[in-house]
Amino acid sequence: MPKKIIFMGTPMFAVPILKSLYQNGFPINLVYTQPPQKSHRGQKINKSPVQGISETLNIEFRSPQNLKNNTEEYEFLKKMEADLAIVVAYGQMIPKEFLNLTKKGFINIHASILPKWRGAAPIQRAIMNLDTETGISIMKINEELDSGPVSNTYKIKLDQSLNAKEVSEKLALIAADKILDVVDEIFEGKSNFVDQDNSKATYAKKITKNEGQINWKSDALKIIGKINGLYPSPGAFFNFNGQRYKILKAEIGNGIGKNGEVISDDLEIACGGEKSIKVVEIQREGKKVQKIGEFMLGSQIRKGSIISNV
Repeated sequence: MPKKIIFMGTPMFAVPILKSLYQNGFPINLVYTQPPQKSHRGQKINKSPVQGISETLNIEFRSPQNLKNNTEEYEFLKKMEADLAIVVAYGQMIPKEFLNLTKKGFINIHASILPKWRGAAPIQRAIMNLDTETGISIMKINEELDSGPVSNTYKIKLDQSLNAKEVSEKLALIAADKILDVVDEIFEGKSNFVDQDNSKATYAKKITKNEGQINWKSDALKIIGKINGLYPSPGAFFNFNGQRYKILKAEIGNGIGKNGEVISDDLEIACGGEKSIKVVEIQREGKKVQKIGEFMLGSQIRKGSIISNV
């Protein structure tokens, strides 16, 4: 059993993994997480989920704005003489000079089947790309983004019923279970890290809000992929009469019409490729999420309306 482990993570995805390590007796001596962020209007300061659970578990944590050119953090970690660092969606690159500060290096739990979907948004990109599977990969961190050798990969099936939140939760639970064996293997000298095939690498670039706009010329499966991949944030949306509407859940339909035409009284919308989508849950800008039946009672969007791509 190692004597000192550093954990580095920020979003909710990392929380079950940190809890699992702690509850199973692995010595988490220090947590690094991103600093608290101001809400959109600056009225509230939001701690990262990892900071929250660290406080609950009474684990020491640090939240520097940046590790790059940060002599203070470098010297702090150097003095720790930690055995291993476990990184889970920390939110920034680990500088080269930090990577030799633990005896067994830095390992990363990455939410894709590497080398596919290196980068910031692997779950969202896999869903939006209509991939049939995804998973987690355990890799050693090196200087280049998500390109280090991989020891373990665990896969799950994807289908059009799963959104990014659900996939993230599934993968986090798998990682929380499997990381225990992975750490044991590392310290028992049984792990085997194999280089990635860089020629097969794809990049999961960060999601932007504008990507959420639905193009009704796209086929229905692509639109469903966008709705699921961008749930819950930033969300897939369309504009109608100056208002923005976010679609949270939808299903494939067989209706045919002009691209963007509302072809039923239950907000079934025609798409490219001779298919349609049936909206199940929707949210008008500034309003609560509604099931489609409730929404249509007071909606201006009626059968025959055309939703433009602008």
